[in-house]
Amino acid sequence: MPDTERLIYLLSQARQRLATQEEYTELLEMIQADDTGMVNAQIEAFHGPTVPDSNDPAEWQQLVTDILAADKAQHTAPVRRLPWRWVAAASLLLLAGGTWWRLQPATKTPAPVHTQATPDVAPGGNKAVLTLSDGSQITLDSATNGILAQQGSSKVTKLANGQLVYDASGTSQGKILYNTMSTPLGGQYSLILPDGSKVWLNAGSSITYPTAFTGQERKVNVTGEAFFEVAKNATMPFRVMANNTTVEVLGTHFNINAYTDEATINTTLVEGAVRVSAHNRQLVLKPGQQARVGHTDVQVADQVDLSAITAWKEGYFSFTNADLPTVMRELARWYNLEVSYEGKIPDRVFNGEIGRSLTLSQVLKGLSKTRIKYRIEDGHRIVIQP
Repeated sequence: MPDTERLIYLLSQARQRLATQEEYTELLEMIQADDTGMVNAQIEAFHGPTVPDSNDPAEWQQLVTDILAADKAQHTAPVRRLPWRWVAAASLLLLAGGTWWRLQPATKTPAPVHTQATPDVAPGGNKAVLTLSDGSQITLDSATNGILAQQGSSKVTKLANGQLVYDASGTSQGKILYNTMSTPLGGQYSLILPDGSKVWLNAGSSITYPTAFTGQERKVNVTGEAFFEVAKNATMPFRVMANNTTVEVLGTHFNINAYTDEATINTTLVEGAVRVSAHNRQLVLKPGQQARVGHTDVQVADQVDLSAITAWKEGYFSFTNADLPTVMRELARWYNLEVSYEGKIPDRVFNGEIGRSLTLSQVLKGLSKTRIKYRIEDGHRIVIQP
């Protein structure tokens, strides 16, 4: 039987983000070896009720191993404090007992579990196309490292880590040149703009920008989703245009989600300050606030979960009280899927995290365990059944 005091200590360390790798590994071993239900009871006290355990513990153990391996890839010290996103993700896997989802059904009516052999589709990765000012295109994921193009007086370089960089010394002589970076469904990419600002693009997104910033402003156009770390320059405001929304900053970190299949354009401030303009209104956001621009109005949400908003940039999905269509839209972008529904959409609420490094078959296997029924057509088409 596990040592109750030791278990409570380890859970407390994990919750406070103070656990070392050794302590976290010990916690996983205690959970795996629990045959009395005591560990699960203590976890419920920390996290709330869970779904039934899986009959195949090896299944979730491999996923936990993958999470720890992903964490190791980002650090070199043998003993360290684990980032909370990995603690939360691993806790979720254990709580869900192998499904790597924690499901809170909105209805208590049980539905049969769907099981179907599924083709294995790799997760998305660093993929993008760069369209130069003359219309020529460069496939960035297959391009060799080094200087890719000369745009005016700016050199476009692909670094060894895959990031695209525009040198900050470039100046425009005469005509302003524009480039566009586009990510396909199943792709993501990052670049450093001529002013030193950093941009991360999510799947199915694009950014159009000048190869050198001149004049009185720095302006870019975005579709889809992007995260910005804007270089400070008080004399030249930075503006992001997304459909009917303008976001103005001097130097800040923020996320903008402007997918056309979402109900609103959401701008979430992580650090600094931004001014959001839409529908003849201007709102100044504070860190932790999110502006939601709809078809006719603008609303502001306070104290949003910043880690959930930026989860895609850190390599995982994060859902809080998300309905099934919300979950499937994110999965569709990352795995390049078509999603449709037959009859009434299942009434489910999802909470938890999923690593974006999982294959499609792993994710769908987890989905089936949440009592969601589906049918696969042509490998990339998922039909959700009532």
